[in-house]
Amino acid sequence: MGPFISDTFQLLLRHIRTTLRIPIWILVTLVQPVIWLALYGQLFRRIVDLPGFQVASYIDFLTPGVVIMTAFFGSAWSGMGLLSDLNEGVMSRLLATPVSRGAIIAARVLHAALTVVVQSSLILALGFVLGASFANGLVGSLAVVLVAALLGSGFSAISNGLALLTRREETLISVVNFFGLPLTFLSSAFIASVLMPGWIRAIARFNPVNWAVEAAREAVLGSDWTMVLGRASLLALFAVVCGVFATRAFVAYQRSL
Repeated sequence: MGPFISDTFQLLLRHIRTTLRIPIWILVTLVQPVIWLALYGQLFRRIVDLPGFQVASYIDFLTPGVVIMTAFFGSAWSGMGLLSDLNEGVMSRLLATPVSRGAIIAARVLHAALTVVVQSSLILALGFVLGASFANGLVGSLAVVLVAALLGSGFSAISNGLALLTRREETLISVVNFFGLPLTFLSSAFIASVLMPGWIRAIARFNPVNWAVEAAREAVLGSDWTMVLGRASLLALFAVVCGVFATRAFVAYQRSL
């Protein structure tokens, strides 16, 4: 266990240093959330007048959803970095060392989670500037960041697992684009669940993105912490299952060499 933790930490530092060398990347990924908050928040601000919305301000309702969407989309592209290492021979050099094999995947998942934490904090701050009011204050905001990190960890593991299995950027891009928007719109990110068609609500019950949206929104606006804990537990289980998938994908990759 000691070597695994040490190797994970060292590889995590490598990924962090790479990100810090190109900090504009984190800012670029925030462009779309800014558009969602600034434009969608104004364009659909009257939608809260419809029966079913339990909040007075759409920006209050939208901000947690944007945090989760950003975590989802950002982590879903995590495998691109792994593909870069595969193509540039970095992975081959790593495998020639005694580094823990599990640490290679764990470090990438942790890096994606840390990136989500930074992005989520910035989006919550932006939502506050734009007029969002979070009833549960700092505690609720921290819960949102945690939920987003759990979701990001899961989809980062899936992305890295797919990268190891496919080893092609085109395939990974196709898969992310194919599932990205459907999973977003099959959730309550933009609209209250009671206003969604019944078949969408049924599918949303099994959608990890919707679990995260519901938990995040309840954490900052509601009072049902049992529901927040339940959704967070589901997301933690999802992250573990995805981590197992990524680990098995890595084993399959090693056997193919």
